[in-house]
Amino acid sequence: MAVALVSPQTFEACKQAAGVAGNIFAFGLFISPIPTFQRIIRNRSTEQFSGMPYIYALMNCLICAWYGTPFISSDNILVTTVNSAGAVFQLTYIIIYISCAEKRKKFNMSALLLAVFGVFAVIVIGSLLVTDLEVRHLLIGFLSCATLISMFASPLSVMNLVIQTKSVEFMPFYLSLSTFLMSTAFMLYGIFNFDAFIYVPNGIGTILGIAQLVLYFYYHDKSRLENREPLIESIA
Repeated sequence: MAVALVSPQTFEACKQAAGVAGNIFAFGLFISPIPTFQRIIRNRSTEQFSGMPYIYALMNCLICAWYGTPFISSDNILVTTVNSAGAVFQLTYIIIYISCAEKRKKFNMSALLLAVFGVFAVIVIGSLLVTDLEVRHLLIGFLSCATLISMFASPLSVMNLVIQTKSVEFMPFYLSLSTFLMSTAFMLYGIFNFDAFIYVPNGIGTILGIAQLVLYFYYHDKSRLENREPLIESIA
C-alpha cells in the first residue's frame, strides 16, 4: 500500500538521485588504483603486480555499459554512463601496465586486451541478431549480472587475508567504503527501476561492502601497518 501512495514523479526522482550518487561514488573506485600505477610508472616496472583484475574489470564495464543502452534495457542510461567511464579508466590502466611490463607480460596483456574487445564485439553483434527484445534483455541481463557478482566477490580473498593476518594493510578503507556506497546507490537505483539485474548483484555488493567495513574497523586498531605503498587490486 505504501508503494501505491508514492507518485511516479517521486519514484523517478529517487531513481535518478540514486543513479547520480552511484556514478559519483563509483569515481572513488575508479581512481583507487592511481597510487599503484604511479609506482609502476615511477619504477618503470610492474614488479609482481598482476594486470588481470583490470582485464576482468574492463570486460565487466563494457558488458554492463551495453546492458544500460536502449538497445537492451529501457531508461538505464546512468548504468551506461558509469560503466563507460569505468571502461575508460580500466583501459588507461591496462595501457600503462602494457607500456611498463616486460616483454612476455606485454605480449600476454596485449593478447588479453584484444580478446576482451573481440568477445565484447561478439556479444554486441550476437545480441543485436536476437530480434525478440525481451529475450535480448534477459540474455545480456543475466550476463551482466553474472559479471557484476564475480567482480563483487573478488575481494573475498583479500578479506580472508585480513582475517588470517589480522591486518587491514591490503584492504584500503576508502576502497571498501566506495564499494559499499556505490553498490548501495545502484541497488536503490535498481529497486526504483524494478530491475532485478541491477539490484540483485548490487545488493550482494552492498552486503560484501558492509562485511569489508566491519572487518576493517575490527582489525584496524590491531594492525601494525608498515609505511609502504601496497599493490592494490581494482574492483569495478
